[in-house]
Amino acid sequence: MPIEDFADFIASRVPKGKVAELGIGFQFKVALRLKELGFRVLAVDWNEKAVEAAKEAGIEAIRDDLFNPRLELYEDAVALYSVRPTPEIVEPILDLGKKLGFPVFILPLAGDTMPRTMRLVNYRGLAIYVKDI
Repeated sequence: MPIEDFADFIASRVPKGKVAELGIGFQFKVALRLKELGFRVLAVDWNEKAVEAAKEAGIEAIRDDLFNPRLELYEDAVALYSVRPTPEIVEPILDLGKKLGFPVFILPLAGDTMPRTMRLVNYRGLAIYVKDI
C-alpha cells in the first residue's frame, strides 16, 4: 500500500483537472503521481520553504493560509486533498471544501481522528476519509 495509491484513489473519484494538495509540506509523492495521471496539481502550504521545495520538484505551488484562504486560488479546482495533515488544519480544509463545493479527501496519519462528518474508505489498505459535496 504505497502512499501513491492515494493519488490513484483520487483519480478514480474526480474528473481530470486541477486538484489542490493542502499542507503539502515536503512529501511530494502523491502530487507527482497525480501529475503522472494527467491532473494539474496546485500544492499549498504556509511554509515558504515547502512551497519552494515543491516548485523545485516540478509542482505548481503557492503559499496560502488555510485559516484565511484566498478562495480565488482554488476556484477552478475539482477537488481538495491532504496527506497526513496536522490536526489543527483538518477543519479549515473541510470548511474550504464546503465554501467551494468541492469534495475533500484526507489520508490521515495513523492514529489521528477525523471528524464524524467524513466517510471512511479502505482503498488498497489505506484508510482514506472522504467528504463529498
